[in-house]
Amino acid sequence: MDSLKITFDGADGAPLAARLETPGPAPSAFALFAHCFTCGKDSSAAVRIARALAARDIAVLRFDFTGLGQSGGDFANTNFSSNIADLVAAAAYLRQQHKPPKVLIGHSLGGAAVIAAAHLLPEVCAVVTIGAPSDASHVAHHFARHTDEIEATGQAEVSLAGRTFTVKRQFVDDLKAQNQADRIARLKRALLVLHAPTDNVVGIDNAAQIFQAAKHPKSFVSLDGADHLLTRPADADYAAGIIAAWSARYVGADQGR
Repeated sequence: MDSLKITFDGADGAPLAARLETPGPAPSAFALFAHCFTCGKDSSAAVRIARALAARDIAVLRFDFTGLGQSGGDFANTNFSSNIADLVAAAAYLRQQHKPPKVLIGHSLGGAAVIAAAHLLPEVCAVVTIGAPSDASHVAHHFARHTDEIEATGQAEVSLAGRTFTVKRQFVDDLKAQNQADRIARLKRALLVLHAPTDNVVGIDNAAQIFQAAKHPKSFVSLDGADHLLTRPADADYAAGIIAAWSARYVGADQGR
C-alpha cells in the first residue's frame, strides 16, 4: 500500500493538505473521508479506517478541511457549507487525477457533510456515517455558553479539544440554515449508519433519526463499546471491515445515476 501526500485547491482557493491511501495502481473503488468537527485527516479514526480500507482494495482520500490541520485558509471564515464545498473540490481532484469517488465516509459532523455533498456528486453510490448527528446544528453545543457573546459581538474565542478557535455568527447562522432531514430523505444512495450506543458526544438517538428519515437501501451497525472518536484501534478496524464489506455490494451499482 502507498500513502501519497498531495495538495489540491479547496472551495475558496486555499491549498488543502491530503493523503491518498491506495492499495496500488488499480483499486476497486475510490472513497472520500470527511473528518470530525475541528479534527483533521490525521485523527486516529481517519488514518486507521483509510488504511484498513486500502488494505481491502478501496483507495481513500482523507484531507484537512479549510483552516484545519495542515490546510490553508482561516477556520473563522469557514462553515458547514464550506465543508460541503471542500468535499466537492476533493471529489473533483479525484475525478481529474484518478477516478471519481463512489463512496463517501464521514465521521461525526463529517457524516452530516457527506450526506449533503452526495447530492452534488452524481457518481457517488454509497454513503457511510460514523457517529454522525442527525442535524448539523448539533455541533453548536460545543460552544453553547458563548452563544450570547457571538450574537452580541459577532464572534467568540472558543476552546475545543484543547485548542482555541474563532467562531463567528455566520458559522452559527449557516448551521441553522441546513435542512438535513430533507437531505437524508432525498439521498437516493445506499446508506450505512455506524454508531456507538454509548457515544456521549453524539447520542445514539441521532443514528435512529437518520435511519428513520432515510429511504432504502439503508443499514445500521452498532459499534458496541466504542467511544465517539474510535480511539481504540480495534474499533476503527472493525468499522473499516464493515464499510469495506458493505460498500462492495454498491460500488459497481451506480450505472444510471
